[in-house]
Amino acid sequence: MEIIQVVGLGLIATFLILVIKEQKPVFAFLLATFTGVVIFLALIGKIADVLHVLTRLAEQARVNTLFLETILKIIGIAYIAEFGAQVTRDAGQGSIASKIELAGKILIMVMAIPIITMMIETVVQILPS
Repeated sequence: MEIIQVVGLGLIATFLILVIKEQKPVFAFLLATFTGVVIFLALIGKIADVLHVLTRLAEQARVNTLFLETILKIIGIAYIAEFGAQVTRDAGQGSIASKIELAGKILIMVMAIPIITMMIETVVQILPS
Protein backbone atom coordinates (compact mmCIF):
# COMPACT_ATOMS: atom_id res chain seq x y z
CA MET A 1 0.00 0.00 0.00
CA GLU A 2 2.92 2.36 0.57
CA ILE A 3 3.75 2.35 -3.13
CA ILE A 4 0.26 3.73 -3.83
CA GLN A 5 0.96 6.62 -1.45
CA VAL A 6 4.36 7.27 -3.03
CA VAL A 7 2.95 7.18 -6.56
CA GLY A 8 -0.01 9.35 -5.50
CA LEU A 9 2.30 11.93 -3.98
CA GLY A 10 4.46 11.82 -7.09
CA LEU A 11 1.50 12.30 -9.42
CA ILE A 12 0.07 15.17 -7.38
CA ALA A 13 3.47 16.86 -7.24
CA THR A 14 3.93 16.36 -10.99
CA PHE A 15 0.57 17.98 -11.72
CA LEU A 16 1.36 20.93 -9.44
CA ILE A 17 4.81 21.31 -10.97
CA LEU A 18 3.36 21.40 -14.48
CA VAL A 19 0.91 24.12 -13.41
CA ILE A 20 3.48 26.17 -11.48
CA LYS A 21 6.34 25.77 -13.97
CA GLU A 22 4.90 28.31 -16.41
CA GLN A 23 4.70 31.11 -13.84
CA LYS A 24 7.42 30.26 -11.30
CA PRO A 25 10.00 27.74 -12.54
CA VAL A 26 12.08 28.12 -9.37
CA PHE A 27 9.14 27.09 -7.20
CA ALA A 28 8.46 24.15 -9.50
CA PHE A 29 12.05 22.98 -9.05
CA LEU A 30 11.84 23.42 -5.27
CA LEU A 31 8.58 21.44 -5.18
CA ALA A 32 10.17 18.63 -7.19
CA THR A 33 13.18 18.51 -4.86
CA PHE A 34 10.98 18.70 -1.76
CA THR A 35 8.82 15.86 -3.07
CA GLY A 36 11.89 13.70 -3.61
CA VAL A 37 13.11 14.38 -0.08
CA VAL A 38 9.67 13.63 1.40
CA ILE A 39 9.51 10.31 -0.46
CA PHE A 40 12.99 9.44 0.78
CA LEU A 41 12.12 10.35 4.37
CA ALA A 42 8.95 8.27 4.16
CA LEU A 43 11.09 5.26 3.27
CA ILE A 44 13.73 5.69 6.00
CA GLY A 45 11.92 3.24 8.27
CA LYS A 46 12.00 0.58 5.56
CA ILE A 47 15.69 1.23 4.96
CA ALA A 48 16.36 0.85 8.69
CA ASP A 49 14.47 -2.47 8.70
CA VAL A 50 16.60 -3.77 5.83
CA LEU A 51 19.79 -2.68 7.60
CA HIS A 52 18.75 -4.50 10.79
CA VAL A 53 17.99 -7.70 8.89
CA LEU A 54 21.27 -7.59 6.99
CA THR A 55 23.23 -6.90 10.18
CA ARG A 56 21.55 -9.80 11.98
CA LEU A 57 22.18 -12.15 9.06
CA ALA A 58 25.83 -11.10 8.88
CA GLU A 59 26.26 -11.73 12.60
CA GLN A 60 24.65 -15.17 12.33
CA ALA A 61 26.86 -16.07 9.37
CA ARG A 62 29.91 -14.69 11.18
CA VAL A 63 30.74 -12.49 8.22
CA ASN A 64 33.43 -9.89 8.79
CA THR A 65 31.58 -6.66 9.61
CA LEU A 66 34.04 -4.77 7.40
CA PHE A 67 32.44 -6.40 4.36
CA LEU A 68 28.88 -5.54 5.35
CA GLU A 69 29.71 -1.98 6.38
CA THR A 70 31.63 -1.36 3.18
CA ILE A 71 28.90 -2.79 0.96
CA LEU A 72 26.25 -0.72 2.75
CA LYS A 73 28.36 2.43 2.36
CA ILE A 74 28.81 1.68 -1.34
CA ILE A 75 25.05 1.25 -1.77
CA GLY A 76 24.47 4.51 0.11
CA ILE A 77 26.95 6.38 -2.09
CA ALA A 78 25.24 5.01 -5.21
CA TYR A 79 21.76 6.09 -4.07
CA ILE A 80 22.87 9.53 -2.89
CA ALA A 81 24.86 10.21 -6.06
CA GLU A 82 21.91 9.10 -8.21
CA PHE A 83 19.48 11.31 -6.27
CA GLY A 84 21.81 14.30 -6.47
CA ALA A 85 22.41 13.77 -10.18
CA GLN A 86 18.68 13.51 -10.88
CA VAL A 87 17.89 16.69 -8.96
CA THR A 88 20.71 18.51 -10.73
CA ARG A 89 19.54 17.18 -14.10
CA ASP A 90 15.98 18.34 -13.29
CA ALA A 91 17.42 21.81 -12.78
CA GLY A 92 18.83 21.67 -16.30
CA GLN A 93 22.44 21.14 -15.26
CA GLY A 94 23.30 17.91 -17.05
CA SER A 95 27.04 18.54 -16.99
CA ILE A 96 27.08 18.93 -13.20
CA ALA A 97 24.89 15.83 -12.89
CA SER A 98 27.49 13.89 -14.87
CA LYS A 99 30.22 15.09 -12.49
CA ILE A 100 28.17 13.98 -9.48
CA GLU A 101 27.79 10.54 -11.06
CA LEU A 102 31.55 10.40 -11.77
CA ALA A 103 32.34 11.37 -8.18
CA GLY A 104 30.00 8.64 -6.92
CA LYS A 105 31.72 6.04 -9.11
CA ILE A 106 35.17 7.09 -7.95
CA LEU A 107 34.12 7.01 -4.28
CA ILE A 108 32.62 3.55 -4.79
CA MET A 109 35.87 2.35 -6.32
CA VAL A 110 37.84 3.77 -3.38
CA MET A 111 35.48 2.11 -0.88
CA ALA A 112 35.84 -1.24 -2.67
CA ILE A 113 39.64 -1.36 -2.37
CA PRO A 114 39.70 -3.16 1.03
CA ILE A 115 37.32 -5.86 -0.22
CA ILE A 116 39.26 -6.32 -3.46
CA THR A 117 42.51 -6.50 -1.49
CA MET A 118 41.12 -9.17 0.85
CA MET A 119 39.83 -11.19 -2.10
CA ILE A 120 43.18 -11.08 -3.89
CA GLU A 121 45.03 -12.04 -0.70
CA THR A 122 42.66 -14.98 -0.19
CA VAL A 123 43.16 -16.20 -3.76
CA VAL A 124 46.95 -15.91 -3.41
CA GLN A 125 46.84 -17.97 -0.19
CA ILE A 126 44.75 -20.67 -1.84
CA LEU A 127 46.98 -21.00 -4.91
CA PRO A 128 49.99 -23.30 -4.55
CA SER A 129 53.35 -21.55 -4.52
